[in-house]
Amino acid sequence: MDTCKKLFLFVALSGLLICSPKFGNHTRAGDPPVKSICEQPAETVTMPVDFIFLGIYVSADPEAACGDCPVDEEGNMTGPECWVRVINDGEGTEINMGKFTHHFAFCADWIGGTYPSPKEGAPATEGYFEDANGNRLYIMSAGTVHEGRLEEHPEYVNSWWRDPWVISGGTGRFEGATGSGTTDDYNSDLDSYSHHHWKGTITLVKGK
Repeated sequence: MDTCKKLFLFVALSGLLICSPKFGNHTRAGDPPVKSICEQPAETVTMPVDFIFLGIYVSADPEAACGDCPVDEEGNMTGPECWVRVINDGEGTEINMGKFTHHFAFCADWIGGTYPSPKEGAPATEGYFEDANGNRLYIMSAGTVHEGRLEEHPEYVNSWWRDPWVISGGTGRFEGATGSGTTDDYNSDLDSYSHHHWKGTITLVKGK
């Protein structure tokens, strides 16, 4: 019995020594930091999200870095594709996030509808939601804008897209966030806005 008690005590003390700042994770000067084996993984919480927002097309100009966009002398698009740099800003609401603004900047084929550009060296896609406190949630989407409308769309819809989106971290309360979902978006004959409804899930790090 005494031997078992001594062995248990030795194991317990060894664990304390390994996890203590004084004895754990010895590195030499210049070595990269080593993650402690005693660190506990951060607690997270996963919840549904439902983003509803309107976008304003700030600009959609031909951008050589995005791809080709042949035009005639009058400026009309003549090629099978025309790559432009789209900037879209706006605002919306989400039940957990509250009111937010958004900013998207990406390359898109104005004729074929594909976004972003597959061209090597094309400008990076920018996309984020920002809450009232300045916390940013970085979010990206890729797919194709289709002309016309689906049967379930109102008659004023002139183009639509339903594509996957993903979350790639953020700042402040959204640091380390992940998530994904699907867009349900359209453009309308009634106004110049882009109409967005994004559903999915988000996983947040607790304590942020």
